[in-house]
Amino acid sequence: MLLMLVGILCTSPAQTCRDKNNVSIGKIESDGTVRNASNVKIGCFDSYGIIRDASNMKVGCIDGSTIRDRSNMKIGSIESNGTVRDASNMKIGSVESNGTVRDGSNMKIGSAEGVKPAYAAVFFFFKLF
Repeated sequence: MLLMLVGILCTSPAQTCRDKNNVSIGKIESDGTVRNASNVKIGCFDSYGIIRDASNMKVGCIDGSTIRDRSNMKIGSIESNGTVRDASNMKIGSVESNGTVRDGSNMKIGSAEGVKPAYAAVFFFFKLF
């Protein structure tokens, strides 16, 4: 019984990404697997910061606060306060500490509670999957 309880407590569940109407649009599992609303794997974030598509091909990477495409070109960044910027350093949105995702006009476009801010930025703003 104790082992079962420890297993439950040590395993973090997938975190659901939702649109502004609170409808599920996908999820990011504790191992970095990304699934769409139909629960189909569309990619993953690996432990080295590489972003992979459903075929396990590199489509980008997270290098510190910088988000890069498959050619290693900077396509954006996420600051420590959650501000998301494009390659031209223009603010395109934010990921708040509570998981709320906002566009550049500060309008709520979704939520990703419990998801790493950089993962949420990739999922919502950079469409690498």
